[in-house]
Amino acid sequence: MISIDGLAVEFGGSTLFEDINFVVNEKDRIALMGKNGAGKSTLLKIIAGVQSANRGKVSAPNDCVIAYLPQHMMVNNERTLFDEASQAFAEALEMKAKLEEYNHQLTIRTDYESEEYANIIEQVSELSEKLYAHGEANYDAEVEKILIGLGFERSDLQRPCSEFSGGWRMRIELAKILLKKPDLILLDEPTNHLDIESVQWLEDFLINHAKAVILISHDRTFVDNITNRTIEVTMGRIYDYKVNYSTYLELRKERREQQQKAYDEQQKMIAETKEFIERFKGTYSKTLQVQSRVKMLEKLEIIEVDEVDTSHLRLRFPPSLRSGNFPVIANQVGKSYDDELVFSNASFSIERGEKVAFVGKNGEGKSTLVKAIMGQLEYEGELKLGHNTQIGYFAQNEASLLDDQLSIFQTIDEVAKGDIRTKIKDFLGAFMFGADDWDKKVSVLSGGECTRLAMIKLLLEPVNLLILDEPTNHLDMRTKDILKQALLEFDGTLILVSHDRDFLDGLVHKVYEFGNKQVKEHLEGIQEFLARKKMEHLNELEAKK
Repeated sequence: MISIDGLAVEFGGSTLFEDINFVVNEKDRIALMGKNGAGKSTLLKIIAGVQSANRGKVSAPNDCVIAYLPQHMMVNNERTLFDEASQAFAEALEMKAKLEEYNHQLTIRTDYESEEYANIIEQVSELSEKLYAHGEANYDAEVEKILIGLGFERSDLQRPCSEFSGGWRMRIELAKILLKKPDLILLDEPTNHLDIESVQWLEDFLINHAKAVILISHDRTFVDNITNRTIEVTMGRIYDYKVNYSTYLELRKERREQQQKAYDEQQKMIAETKEFIERFKGTYSKTLQVQSRVKMLEKLEIIEVDEVDTSHLRLRFPPSLRSGNFPVIANQVGKSYDDELVFSNASFSIERGEKVAFVGKNGEGKSTLVKAIMGQLEYEGELKLGHNTQIGYFAQNEASLLDDQLSIFQTIDEVAKGDIRTKIKDFLGAFMFGADDWDKKVSVLSGGECTRLAMIKLLLEPVNLLILDEPTNHLDMRTKDILKQALLEFDGTLILVSHDRDFLDGLVHKVYEFGNKQVKEHLEGIQEFLARKKMEHLNELEAKK
């Protein structure tokens, strides 16, 4: 369907990748994998046509529609949500309006033999054919269906786009893409601002309705559930696996073991050959053999072993004072903004050492309750913090609170105390800050880099109650694994607001569900909770039928 031929990209004299070749077929669901900086987003932009390669080309049929969702996008602030999403059908609606105008002209004109009349008939025929290709559709119903699926309420449809936050704007752009029914959908980190229900809805849509998909995502469960093919971008080339992410990891491990074995054998042969040359280079009878081996070494192509993460760094939270038996006790807690009720009558106790998740749709009060616990806003009811409770809090906007005049190293050096100061460089390395980055000012860092830096600060502070609000949005899989292991070993209490099912799985054993103005407690892990909620939903559908 779409062919990528001989792509090469160079920056400042160095090659990002070269000679990239693969074909995207209908029903392909491709995960682009590779470490940060390998060129995944660049490759996606080239396929989308928003960036050019130094060499090579992307070939597609003339009528092929490619839709691209970048990490950051702009929507029209003046339009309502419904009107902005309807822009997906702008071309079809414009053609429909033109067709109606031409048909009207045919009913009122009488110059049947004129060239103008013949031209109108030709335009009608051409537009009718194009509209037929688009298919008959109830555009308003489709727009509403997609927007509701992505978590918007019907009451949102006439709100101006300027009232929506960045995460919701991403959903608006995603809605426009899904409504276009493209031949290929390109998604760069689509789940970063979606709640669990919307992620599951998007999964179902992409699996059952999309023609072809290429995505970049650090949400392991999302990637595994959707994809049937994995393309790894590494060291300037690609490896194409016709399997999902989990199977790819196993095959990649085998490939690298084989490469390492071949490399070791070649290095052994080179060492033996050099030893022979050194031993007999002055011996007349061995001159030809020595020369032959020298030439052989000069022509030898050295086997490369693909980069592999050999780091087994384990991060640990520093020890802190033991808290009381119940670090958080809520009694009839509620919150309203003006006349809008967020939730009410929330009553629960979180025991020392428990790891719990706050889940539910965006806007149902997860972050609001966290801010109430932190004492950052007023609320109804009573919230008590237990004896000796020391809170470490990672807010969604934590990255914006960093001092942008400090360097990366200074930011961490300010917080680190005692023996942990000797491990600052290890911490920075674990969160993808190399030695070349240490002197960079915070002011020049991207949002993702600031998030990682703020997370390191939290890892250095002695606390016994951790409250993390969407901590994984900008972390890659390796960094998330390191953080998850540190949280598993954390002996304090954890409250985690997250939509990342893989991150929550095995980490939390109690779920607080936010929805319908209530907070419900479920004594189960995230997978059990989601499985049961899906069944409840299906039962509701049966009842409605």
